[in-house]
Amino acid sequence: MFRVRFAIFLLALGVFLNSTCAAVSQGAEELLSHAVKASERGRSSEAVELASGALARNPKLAYAYYLRGREHFRLGKITESVADLEQYVRLRPDMEPRQWELGLSYYYAGQFEKGARQFELYQTYHDNDVENSVWRYLCIARTDGTEKARSTLMPIRNDPRIPMMAVYDMFRGEGSPDKVLETARAGRPGPAQLEGRLFYGHLYIGLFLLAQGDREGGKTHVLAAEKKRVRHYMWDVARYQASLLAQRE
Repeated sequence: MFRVRFAIFLLALGVFLNSTCAAVSQGAEELLSHAVKASERGRSSEAVELASGALARNPKLAYAYYLRGREHFRLGKITESVADLEQYVRLRPDMEPRQWELGLSYYYAGQFEKGARQFELYQTYHDNDVENSVWRYLCIARTDGTEKARSTLMPIRNDPRIPMMAVYDMFRGEGSPDKVLETARAGRPGPAQLEGRLFYGHLYIGLFLLAQGDREGGKTHVLAAEKKRVRHYMWDVARYQASLLAQRE
């Protein structure tokens, strides 16, 4: 009789533990869903808090690290961003080649060699992205100078986004800031389209001039990009770069 009762007890305990684990997992997923919504609304602090709550319930919830890493960057917490995005890659190694955000966090964390390697890895996933090639250039320029960065610039055939090929020509020494802005304005784009084109134009002109040592010119264009307020992660990059320039005044 005792053995029967004990067996029943173990069975009940197993059902209880399984249901508890399921409830914990469900709670984590729900918190992550709320974190995603907070991120979409631009509430980065709330998104971080919700993602942290999800991870407290399920530390293996990979996407929560990815989301929290992005939101930490938006809050200017670069060390935390690197840590979260690296953990995301550890949990999802299949996603490592796609992690351009980790490359950006490495750059602003001063881990330029890691940043360059990350952008090289992203090239194996998407080999027609001017921004990827440019950010690798910027990483290499910080360690080995602009001549080495230009001579090892990863080739891009035809990024269809205007004015990205003009940006690419500028970085490889065959274009100019004026040409980038001229290309951005060409073709009578609508107001929203022009705003997006000029955002990317000014951002990359600014970063290019900063890499060349032209602090004032670079600052002018970075601030012009920041004023465009496009709804994209790269606007947060422009905002953070502008904050760094202001801190160094």
